[in-house]
Amino acid sequence: MISIGDYHQPSVFIDGIRIDEPVTSITDILVSVVCFYSFFKLKGPSEDDLVRTVRYYFRRYFLLMGISTFYGGCIGHAFLYMLSFSWKLPGWLLSMISMNFLERAMIEYAKHYLAPTFGRFLTILNIVELFVFSIITIITQKFYFVEIHAAYGLLCIVLPFSVYLYFKTSEKDAPKRFLYATFVMMIASIVFRNRLGISEWFNHNDIAHVLMCFAGGFFYLGVKHVKRLT
Repeated sequence: MISIGDYHQPSVFIDGIRIDEPVTSITDILVSVVCFYSFFKLKGPSEDDLVRTVRYYFRRYFLLMGISTFYGGCIGHAFLYMLSFSWKLPGWLLSMISMNFLERAMIEYAKHYLAPTFGRFLTILNIVELFVFSIITIITQKFYFVEIHAAYGLLCIVLPFSVYLYFKTSEKDAPKRFLYATFVMMIASIVFRNRLGISEWFNHNDIAHVLMCFAGGFFYLGVKHVKRLT
């Protein structure tokens, strides 16, 4: 049963090597597997400029999120005791950059229906908000600001554009799957923020990571269904 609690995951030792938060490390790496799979499966030429552009940004989202979560599983959790807390920052920053690629993918996907000035504004804002939140995160070394940045990307860019395109166009498959992914990511955030876990061996981090795997799958399926909007 899921409940609120500070489930601290014990370390394990394999051939004398200490591994902290083992399940959290494994589920983090599981997210990276989904991301790397999506990155490679989306490779390929497309005759349509829109499809090619959207895939370009989504592939970079998957690549950087894959690197980020693999790094987080190994350095941020399993072997952080060998280093200092600041070693978490590279993984956090990579995840923020990946989220910006996700935002950019949705902006490009919807550009057909956006006024040129508004499209340029969103593109500039996309860069500015990454810069601002990156600086704040580096200074404070708090994951909270990584969460805020991700929440902004999902709730202010991905969610509204997905809803808009779903009702605005006849193309439902891709926006619908992007909505599924966003909702699953929102549930993962709620689980993480409220520390909802099952036990010390499957805590809030682990549940959130598994949900992120499903969200990644929905994003991948959504990209597979991206078509020229009319």
